[in-house]
Amino acid sequence: MAFAARRAGDLTPVAGIHAFFHSTGVTVARNVAIVLAVVFWLALAYWVHKDARRRIRDRFLRFLANLLGLVPAFVGPVVYLLFRPAETIADVRSRHVELQALEQQLAHVRPACPVCTSPIEPDYLACPVCTTMLREPCPICRAPLEPLWQLCPYCASPAQLRDDLDTALTAETRTLVAVEDPRELPSPAAPQVADA
Repeated sequence: MAFAARRAGDLTPVAGIHAFFHSTGVTVARNVAIVLAVVFWLALAYWVHKDARRRIRDRFLRFLANLLGLVPAFVGPVVYLLFRPAETIADVRSRHVELQALEQQLAHVRPACPVCTSPIEPDYLACPVCTTMLREPCPICRAPLEPLWQLCPYCASPAQLRDDLDTALTAETRTLVAVEDPRELPSPAAPQVADA
């Protein structure tokens, strides 16, 4: 009898723990936690689905991403987050459009006057704003010639604009330096005396 009484006394804490875990409050809390875990799991899978649609063009890869968001619960979205593309499809498209616009803008750059930077046409002899002489006319056909040209490309007559090539290059350098920084104009070269 004593043995049976001692055994019943030892079972009381176990019976209390058993009764606690099978109580209504614990059962309700467990069911609510399971429902919240399932809702969170489905929300993560939905987020992976939406994000994959924004970032991945290939349907098969999108399907794999959706599957990864569902199957290893709570781990799949983390793996997807690590390996997803960095840019969305819209970001890639807008970057591509911006690059095309910049390329078109660079392709259509109009020439400008080296002194006042107003836009000029390629066939202007002088700037209409500041009256700077841009080109010299051909002595035969009056077409505008660049300073370094030795021959008129329009009528094939020799261009006799400058005495020599060094003078033309010096004038071209002055024009380029004047455009970059007007304070740094090179001093005119002293005339060289030919050795007799």
